[in-house]
Amino acid sequence: MLSDQSAPVVRATLPAVGAAIGEIADRFYERLFADRPELLRDLFNRGNQANGEQRRALAGSIAAFATMLVQRPDERPDALLARIAGKHASLGVTSDQYKLVQRHLFGAIAEVLGDAVTPEVADAWDEVYWLMAGALIAREARLYQEAGVPEGEVWQRMVVEERHQETPDVVSFTLRHADGRPAGAFRPGQYVSVQVPLPDGARQIRQYSLSAAPGGSSWRISVKRVRGGAAPEGEVSAWLHEHLRPGGELTVSLPFGDLVLPPGDGPVALVSAGIGGTPMLSVLGHLAETGRDREVLVAHADRSPSGHAHRAELLRLAAAHPRAAVRLWYEEPGEQETGEQGNGEQGTGSGPVAVASGPLDAGALELPEGVTVLLCGPLPFMRAVRGDLLRRGVPAERIQYEVFGPDLWLGLE
Repeated sequence: MLSDQSAPVVRATLPAVGAAIGEIADRFYERLFADRPELLRDLFNRGNQANGEQRRALAGSIAAFATMLVQRPDERPDALLARIAGKHASLGVTSDQYKLVQRHLFGAIAEVLGDAVTPEVADAWDEVYWLMAGALIAREARLYQEAGVPEGEVWQRMVVEERHQETPDVVSFTLRHADGRPAGAFRPGQYVSVQVPLPDGARQIRQYSLSAAPGGSSWRISVKRVRGGAAPEGEVSAWLHEHLRPGGELTVSLPFGDLVLPPGDGPVALVSAGIGGTPMLSVLGHLAETGRDREVLVAHADRSPSGHAHRAELLRLAAAHPRAAVRLWYEEPGEQETGEQGNGEQGTGSGPVAVASGPLDAGALELPEGVTVLLCGPLPFMRAVRGDLLRRGVPAERIQYEVFGPDLWLGLE
């Protein structure tokens, strides 16, 4: 909670700061990268910096946190903080870096707002910053402790054991430790960060879900190549597709992330689109092995059956679970793919595989009482599905989702 002295100051200045927060974020990153250019080269996603998404995410998170402090002082945006902390831990962010951020952020505020930043205003917004930073530092410390590593020491060298072309745009890589040790435990649905060296000497980092169930001696990630078009071609995905082969080495983080199978034996719905189906494979594989008493609904949307990465594997895992049902939607389904038991596919313990054309229809999902929904996919897809689920009466706390890339959603409701 904000102090009694700072709360009225933040409330009074929030409209002005909020109106300028985009410009403040721009100035912040300009100052930060001028001071520490290696951060843009080796830590921050250059693509998200170029298209402005990272800047909008920073601005949005600060504004949302400050708004919550003055409008809902008894609450805390735990979902937002957990997502940010998980990303930070997977990048090896350390607590001392928050001091660097504070220095350049407040320098940017002073530059943009000028004389409006009185000592009283500066002190109040400094309190906002350290409340958010302190919450993140504490969460990240717990994540490092749970992982059994010192702060920021999350990186390890791994070797590519296998490479498979899943679709024209998706390749999967099976990873193991070079010395033969098991890859390590993780929770179904978590992700890892991957560092790659680029031709200009940069070391760029991206996150990829672990796309197979835990418990084996290796991990698997599935990488969709980001093609050029309205946005720049993905630097890291292109490098992985073009250069990484069996026997090649990769620097990989420990697993993090909160889009994980909830404990207990309650029903679960795995709802995804496109490459967002990869964490669901991990969850479904785990359920097929250990959670056969739980009711499971798998709902996935994709462009076409041929573009649906790991499609046959998903159907096989669902068929191995006695209480799983599968519902698929394709924009371009093909003649034999629409309707119940499309294309002669095997049914599951709960009935046949239903295949339909068009976007995923959350209103058509048969949701059991007390279901927990795990949601992953493009941001517009998740916004639409989450809204439909809320309107159907699914409580917000039972809808868990993962945002890959900058969190432009925030999800504070």
